[in-house]
Amino acid sequence: MSGYQVVAEVRRGDFVESVHHGSVVVLGPDGRTVLSVGEPERVVYPRSSNKPFQALAMLRAGLDLPAELLALACASHSGEDFHVDGVRRVLAGAGLTEADLRCTPGLPIGPDAHAAHLAAGRGPAPLYMNCSGKHAAMLATCVHNGWPTASYLSPDHPLQTRVSDTLAELAGEPIGAVGVDGCGAPLFGISLVGLARAFGRLASAPAGSRRRRVADAMSRHPEWVGGTGRDVTALMRAVPGAVAKDGAEGVYGLGLPDGSAVAVKIADGSSRARPVVLVAALRRLGLAADRADLAALAEIAAVPVLGHGEKVGAVVPAPVLA
Repeated sequence: MSGYQVVAEVRRGDFVESVHHGSVVVLGPDGRTVLSVGEPERVVYPRSSNKPFQALAMLRAGLDLPAELLALACASHSGEDFHVDGVRRVLAGAGLTEADLRCTPGLPIGPDAHAAHLAAGRGPAPLYMNCSGKHAAMLATCVHNGWPTASYLSPDHPLQTRVSDTLAELAGEPIGAVGVDGCGAPLFGISLVGLARAFGRLASAPAGSRRRRVADAMSRHPEWVGGTGRDVTALMRAVPGAVAKDGAEGVYGLGLPDGSAVAVKIADGSSRARPVVLVAALRRLGLAADRADLAALAEIAAVPVLGHGEKVGAVVPAPVLA
């Protein structure tokens, strides 16, 4: 935990029962640091928070999708029917089928979609994995360029080298680590500052640019990026023009149209602390009612602690974020 600081407290009544350590960085429109907590210069794996930049690399390589399907390429989708149908549309447009997907078999992560899937007697499959939109788009990019599809997950595949170059460009720093993500795709590590910088550059992109296409697809179709009841979808609805993406192991990135940005890493990988800390950091940018739905943001940050099924406390930002 060296370098990390307490960023959230779990309060049961007035008693602090647990704490979450992490790092947070907030950048202003000029790229200067507004808030730095913990060790935001440390290289992290952004996990699915990298997806908007993977999609940008695909656009640069010639991928062409309608806005909602481009948002799906950036998604950790809930596996609702429209998400699954969207993945099939991307594959069909490239002359492929779900048999071509190389992502890890999975189940829908949306509670209702998950229950309906099991009730129908279906099991795990790549199509239902939350990263299948990204994988379908990767395959479609390969088909467009005549690149091999069977090896698209190899780090030295032409597609993946373009992803790495694009992420490094927007982050303004070299890739600091390379691994394998949960879905099987190559995973490129950057610092939390670099992640925030990349989101700020994406959200503030000029009209007509490929970066603008990705930003608009996500902010205008947030239900395709997450799904029903997902905080990432609610965030983009609450803050007009915001581009946000959650990632596994407690990561979150968000950029605003003026170029300001936030990036969060919860050290223990907790998802419960993630929206609480992100909203607290976002407030440091001075969002007013004309820039955001403040009531909706408060609801996103309201993570209850339960006792006998009733709310008896909450997960709250640590004083360092006040």
